[in-house]
Amino acid sequence: MDSAKRPDWDAVLVDIVDYVQKCEISSDLAYDTARNCLIDTLGCGLEALEYPACTKLLGPVVPGTIVPNGARVPGTQFQLDPVQAAFNIGAMIRWLDFNDTWLAAEWGHPSDNLGGILATADWLSRSAIAAGKQPLLMQDVLSAMIKAHEIQGCIALENAFNKVGLDHVVLVKVASTAVVAQMLGLSRAEMLNAVSLAWVDGQALRTYRHAPNTGSRKSWAAGDATARAVRLALIARTGEMGYPSVLTANTWGFYDVLFKGQPFRFQRPVSQWGSYVMENVLFKISFPAEFHAQTAVEAAMTLHAQLRKAGKAVEEIRRVTIRTHEACIRIIDKQGPLNNPADRDHCIQYMVAVPLIFGRLTAADYEDEVAADKRIDILRDKIVCVEDPLFTQDYHDPQQRAIANALTVECNDGSKLAEVVVAYPIGHARRRQEGIPLLEAKFHTNLARRFPPKQQKTILDVSLDQKKLAIMPVHEYVDLYVI
Repeated sequence: MDSAKRPDWDAVLVDIVDYVQKCEISSDLAYDTARNCLIDTLGCGLEALEYPACTKLLGPVVPGTIVPNGARVPGTQFQLDPVQAAFNIGAMIRWLDFNDTWLAAEWGHPSDNLGGILATADWLSRSAIAAGKQPLLMQDVLSAMIKAHEIQGCIALENAFNKVGLDHVVLVKVASTAVVAQMLGLSRAEMLNAVSLAWVDGQALRTYRHAPNTGSRKSWAAGDATARAVRLALIARTGEMGYPSVLTANTWGFYDVLFKGQPFRFQRPVSQWGSYVMENVLFKISFPAEFHAQTAVEAAMTLHAQLRKAGKAVEEIRRVTIRTHEACIRIIDKQGPLNNPADRDHCIQYMVAVPLIFGRLTAADYEDEVAADKRIDILRDKIVCVEDPLFTQDYHDPQQRAIANALTVECNDGSKLAEVVVAYPIGHARRRQEGIPLLEAKFHTNLARRFPPKQQKTILDVSLDQKKLAIMPVHEYVDLYVI
């Protein structure tokens, strides 16, 4: 019979809390990357506001609700409680799947944590000003982003939640809870309680990310997770108890119930947690495509130009072979009918067929109007994926972190175009010098979707200047995005 004696806190929980409380981030590269992550993430949210499927989910739970000193939702006129604001911001920034990514044993988007971080920081800042106190600064937001990236990313390096059917947003919930708890000023004991509540909470299945059930919940699941994190941190702030062995408890703990009895493994011990994940995060710059397909889309764009130069139409293609890595095959190698935009943006055949035909891939290309073009499905049926074990090896190698794809096009007349290989997408850390100017241009484009020129310039002047942004009060920065 198990003892009813209250156990010590699980080591993983202690490590997470100690990292958040004790680690001082000193890397200029991490803060510069965090600023780029911030603007890219907010820009993606602004683009999502053009899609009614997203905007119908936004606003207060009860229409007309007014929250004094509430958090604002960028690009809208909503001012909400921090929990609902976190959901709004989180849903916006993830809707089009067009900003940062982290690939390892588990995949995910650490920028999803910005929903809870920004909503909480904005609400705390407005409340502080109302009480005659000092607000939080944007440097605090950047610091929280770096730490949330590190928590989510370091757990993801060696632990495949996808292999037990759980969605990666469990890590958003845990990371957001930890950093939001610190922003709320919780004690160490209260932070441990909060993080344990995140692990003991119900965790989302990956059902909505995979055929035959792929659907739009994958676009708001992270908003749900980061909002839940804010709620749990607020609950812990009341003094609500936690659960010390939430991971390791026999029979009833996370490991036994949801992780096949296996404890988490760590590639990087907590003593080495710092800002590694933020510094190496992947940006989606050119294409709103699931990240395992980014290099395939780059290659398809090159092949589109070569086909045109050779005077060949896509109807002349007999077969397209994608040499790829195992994770790509497991997630986005998909045959058969595609039922909605969420289905299409997680199908590598669709994401390759569109640029081969049109020479582009935009968020609008996943919508029904474009998908109705019969050439896309005809070409999809001719595209096959094969795993290259070396690509898989380089994908998992921490020194490489490659996301390689290689495309070969064969034509009906027996001719074959030379294989196009792309190992690192333009958003990779190895291509920062090439990528950041394009990321800034993407941000400018997204601002122009929502704001007049004068407001765009005001936002850009602060957002592209590290020193100006760092010292700006959070609520004043968020106010720049009010329309």
